[in-house]
Amino acid sequence: MLGFLVRLLPFWIREPLIILVGTVFGVRILSMALVDGEGWVPAVIGAVFLLGAALRVRVVVHALRARRRPAPATEAESAPVTPAPVTPAPVTPAARRPVEKKPNAFAQASFAIGLFAVIGGALWIEGKLPEDGTAATGASRPAACRLDEDEKLPSAYRSTPEAVTGADLCRALNRTELPELLGTPDERSVYASGTDNTAPLTDRKVAQPEARVEFETYTVELSATYDKLTVAQYAKLTTYGDGRDTRKLTVLGRPALLTSDHMMKIQFDLGSGEGASGPVEQGPLARTLTVAFDGKDRGGSWDLTVWSESGLLPDDSALVGIAEAVLPRITRGARDQD
Repeated sequence: MLGFLVRLLPFWIREPLIILVGTVFGVRILSMALVDGEGWVPAVIGAVFLLGAALRVRVVVHALRARRRPAPATEAESAPVTPAPVTPAPVTPAARRPVEKKPNAFAQASFAIGLFAVIGGALWIEGKLPEDGTAATGASRPAACRLDEDEKLPSAYRSTPEAVTGADLCRALNRTELPELLGTPDERSVYASGTDNTAPLTDRKVAQPEARVEFETYTVELSATYDKLTVAQYAKLTTYGDGRDTRKLTVLGRPALLTSDHMMKIQFDLGSGEGASGPVEQGPLARTLTVAFDGKDRGGSWDLTVWSESGLLPDDSALVGIAEAVLPRITRGARDQD
């Protein structure tokens, strides 16, 4: 329907409009690929838009040149005509028609090129502006959260009205100041996601949403578990293990616990021949800060986990700083408040 309406427009309105729209979309999508790191697919789409706009510019230039050329004389007009005797008649001076000023093809092409440059510069400047009114610190904007919008929430979330979703956690965790809190202010997030999971071994009856934000150095996960286990009970469970690197503390006026454990590493062979399936291996060491939902520790907790492939970990103060900055900002999204 939209294409039919566009074809109804006059040529000199339709073509500049298509050039403008194609240029804006092309530069914007190309900026998403090159500046925001969205991958090669947006880069190809943006290049296609710009190529289409360039071809339309060429069509307009050819049309302008065709208008400037005089129309070739027909065969009837070029044949010699024998003058016939004509009785002279009084000559009436013909009215002068205003000379039609034809557009300059070079000027039109220069205008199109200038339009490309202006729009591209505006989008480049927009990408460099800080977001949310924060001062420019040299850090790029974080990666957008990847969510499963069409996936239906498990029944555990409907039976737990206070439960947040993975989107809510990702929105709170994926902040521009997160790299600075981790001690790597020059990095930016390369991947962010939110999932609506359920706790293992609970027959999908306990909601456990999760968000993950990845950087070049660290990976940060934030999850919420809506069970009856208190932080005090969890602290007692850790005493049955080796109890190393376990520390009790208070965060935001709530009981909290710092623990360390190794991640799991699983390798799969997907038929490429480059790897082989193997048993579950011990992955890098991770540091987790568990914070109770409330000061009375009545059950349920937030879990903030940080690890790196190199095995390096930030100071415990970094985890506490992240929790103090992120947890108060967790709010339920509009789609869950019905």
